[in-house]
Amino acid sequence: MTTELPEITRPTTGDVVDLILEDHRAFETLLRELRNDQNDRAALRGQLSALLVAHGEAEESHVYPELRRKDAIDEHEAEHGEEEHREIYEALLPLLEATDLYDEDASHALHELSETLLHHLDEEERDILNPARSDVADADRARLGEAWATRRNELLDDGCGSLEQVRSLLAG
Repeated sequence: MTTELPEITRPTTGDVVDLILEDHRAFETLLRELRNDQNDRAALRGQLSALLVAHGEAEESHVYPELRRKDAIDEHEAEHGEEEHREIYEALLPLLEATDLYDEDASHALHELSETLLHHLDEEERDILNPARSDVADADRARLGEAWATRRNELLDDGCGSLEQVRSLLAG
């Protein structure tokens, strides 16, 4: 199998809303490629897992707290976003544990992850990113984009997204 893997970009600057949305579209692409049984699902799984962890952890450490300080979102919305990240990691775990990525169990795990992730993307785009667009100044979104991208890229460089890393996030 020779899958041309989608490129995981490494932005360093930009509006945080635009950067997050770029990752959301990358998640959708990776899910679509994972559904194709002609592709190298192990490589795609690795890409998706790393991007999910880097993206989510950078949001929790930089984006959600700053949006709360700016009153763009409230505590409930931030906590709900974090809870959904945990649900995504829980749905990701069976896919990471799968030894045969082409059997029914892996297909079911991919379906569950897809449902959980797409639900989160929809809610985050409506309930967190929309207020960020309207309630946070352009300069603040750019500064936040740089901080988020820096943390995201550090996590990607550190090899986040492994089975052990996801288990650790769920245990913590």
